[in-house]
Amino acid sequence: MSEKIALMAEGLVKSYGRVHALRGVDLEVRRGEILGYLGPNGAGKTTTVRCLLDLIRPDEGTVRVLGLDPQADPVAVRARTGYLPGELQLDPNLTAQGALQYFNALRGNQVDWGFVHQLVERLDLPLKRPLKNLSHGNKQKVGVVQALMHRPELILLDEPTLGLDPLMQQEVYRLLREAQAHGATIFFSSHIMGEVETLAERVAIIRQGAIVEVAETSSLINRALRRAKIRFREAVDVDSLANVPGVTILSRNETIVILQVEGAMDELIKALASFPVSDFETERPSLEEIFLAYYEGDPKEE
Repeated sequence: MSEKIALMAEGLVKSYGRVHALRGVDLEVRRGEILGYLGPNGAGKTTTVRCLLDLIRPDEGTVRVLGLDPQADPVAVRARTGYLPGELQLDPNLTAQGALQYFNALRGNQVDWGFVHQLVERLDLPLKRPLKNLSHGNKQKVGVVQALMHRPELILLDEPTLGLDPLMQQEVYRLLREAQAHGATIFFSSHIMGEVETLAERVAIIRQGAIVEVAETSSLINRALRRAKIRFREAVDVDSLANVPGVTILSRNETIVILQVEGAMDELIKALASFPVSDFETERPSLEEIFLAYYEGDPKEE
């Protein structure tokens, strides 16, 4: 395994009875990057993360985490990893502080409590209340703090901002970027498109247990369909624009045309040079629109 790769999965297969959760997943996460793992509920995101940490074992395939085999040495892998599961289960009678002290004890009492209190303050987490009296959002904050408190090399997050209000979501994003700046690798699963678009440098899209796309977030958006709205100073005949490669005319009147453009805009720009253009607007698709395109027409997917 290359020193530049933090996570590697090859040919992961996992079934729960007749349910095929993973169907040969191949994935690499580079050291120091933030990669978003995108898919609807039931696509296999959580199963992948659990296989990476040896919380469950795949039926087939190979996993390496920070160069280690998690099946052979799970303690070493987890010591260097921060993990936030999708549903964190803790003793409800513990306070938030007691829960964090428990995690610190599991990690050999090596946590810098000054750093922990910075995290607690930034997330506005009440430490003295029992977990059973905390809101879902505050319980999620406990999960975020315990995943980051020991400054791990690798951070694995399953739906990291679930239940948090928008201000706290933004604070979590800042904390993750700071962790990355200090050398951490971050792999997080989400079905929230805006979250992935905001955080991730690359995106892996999983569909029905198989990876259907891995790409840089920006290139995934840039290479997709765009819409262009063009306003002309006078009435024109725009039929010739339909002959431009990748261009489809969606609507038009005497002075306005709306086009769908696939791929680069160069040919369209050249074709418009002979027209009296007064205004030109383009709209890029969101990551959500791209994501939905992978699931379009499949009644089993949400």
